[in-house]
Amino acid sequence: MNYTSTRDNSLSVSASFAIANGISAEGGLFVPEEIPQVDAAFIAGLAPLGYAERARKILPLFLTDYTAEELFAYTEAAYGSQFEGPAPAPVKNLHDNVNMLELWHGPTCAFKDMALQLLPHLLTGAAKRVLGGKESVILVATSGDTGKAALEGFKDVNGTRILVFFPDQGVSPMQKLQMTTQEGENVGVCAIEGNFDDAQNGVKAIFTDAAVKAKLAENNMCFSSANSINWGRLVPQIVYYFSAYADLLAAGQIENGDKINFCVPTGNFGNILAGWYAKQMGLPVNKLICASNENDVLTEFLTTGRYNRCRTFHTTVSPSMDILISSNLERLIFHLLGNNSDETNRLFAALKENGEYTVSPALLQEIKATFAAGCCNDDATKAAIADTYKKYGYLCDTHTGVAVRVYEAYRAAGDDTATVVVSTASPYKFSKAVLGAVTDGKFTAENEFDMVSELEAITGLPAPAPLKGLKGKTPRFTGVCAKAQMEAEVYKLLRIGE
Repeated sequence: MNYTSTRDNSLSVSASFAIANGISAEGGLFVPEEIPQVDAAFIAGLAPLGYAERARKILPLFLTDYTAEELFAYTEAAYGSQFEGPAPAPVKNLHDNVNMLELWHGPTCAFKDMALQLLPHLLTGAAKRVLGGKESVILVATSGDTGKAALEGFKDVNGTRILVFFPDQGVSPMQKLQMTTQEGENVGVCAIEGNFDDAQNGVKAIFTDAAVKAKLAENNMCFSSANSINWGRLVPQIVYYFSAYADLLAAGQIENGDKINFCVPTGNFGNILAGWYAKQMGLPVNKLICASNENDVLTEFLTTGRYNRCRTFHTTVSPSMDILISSNLERLIFHLLGNNSDETNRLFAALKENGEYTVSPALLQEIKATFAAGCCNDDATKAAIADTYKKYGYLCDTHTGVAVRVYEAYRAAGDDTATVVVSTASPYKFSKAVLGAVTDGKFTAENEFDMVSELEAITGLPAPAPLKGLKGKTPRFTGVCAKAQMEAEVYKLLRIGE
């Protein structure tokens, strides 16, 4: 299994090369040249297995230059006791044939743990093969959850350093505290003035800057990424789509071969794209329902074929989805264009230069065959949280609340296929909004940790230990920079001269 680039389809590189480098030299994203296929017997065989065992069935199909011994060791380390509860990614029935896939039982209480507990192992294994002893510098832009999950995953990993940039006013207080109190000798964190797209664009510019790369090379370093632009972030996410289906099989909720829907809250399009890869491999998926908040750029694209980032940016109660440039969409378009990098380059040059592009009617029809889309504002999100708690006793966070509301509208339009709603974060990461939703704004707590306690008292649902353990911690990282200063901050955090 080799990989090519969305911007240069003449490339053909190994999985290790793709993961170690993160992004192609010309700025494209690495994608598999072919998508491996599985059959019904393969899927049935997953039902009796644990999560790590399921991962060991799926990952080798894509990571062919890793040994079975490596992948065994990596998955055992990634999906162990750091996850609370009996399973890393349990499926819980909400009502009828609607289920919640909980991806937030890991050390940072968000779905990014499902990939970022594995990525450091994949990267260090890849580095031994392709980087010639250079130190990997992990550069991350985050809208909240990726940053902490990456910091925790790479903390004190030999041969790596990790630097995280986040929008100063664009994450929840709990997310900010998680990042700024991060322990580890090889970590660095800096807020930026601006939104997530500013942080992401700044990171991409630094990644592809020849002078910056030369400076790192002089210090025996090279860049890689823990964002979902790195294939090593995306491929572990494919596993939990298969795992959810296997759990429904094991529970007798579906028969092998029955198609199901997945409703996914997404901003950067990586989470739902993993579901698309699973479907292309042979997982019986009917629809992938893309749920967006008020930043509805994906809703417009998936329903009209027009991608337009020139719109008002909204800061919402679901900050990890406050994104107007969804990087992973490039992978989908490249595949659907038949791996045509010339046309992909044309579309994304138009996005960069004009702020928008439009795909052909034929391509839009192909997209609509798999994807549905919807969006909602903060009021609807909070109402979904309140209604779900009152009706079913189930507490969801603000991102999952978006998915619940969008799915309800989708189901009401006539599709009652069995569905898995992908739940991406603990409600306690967004305690103010969630507490306000379930109390109709009538709560007394004034600070983040008092809100956690009040939410626990009202719902009887215990807050995750990693979040409660933040109380009283003093931030290590307090810096804030302008977007134009991000390069200088990289040198500063790496302790190398400009």
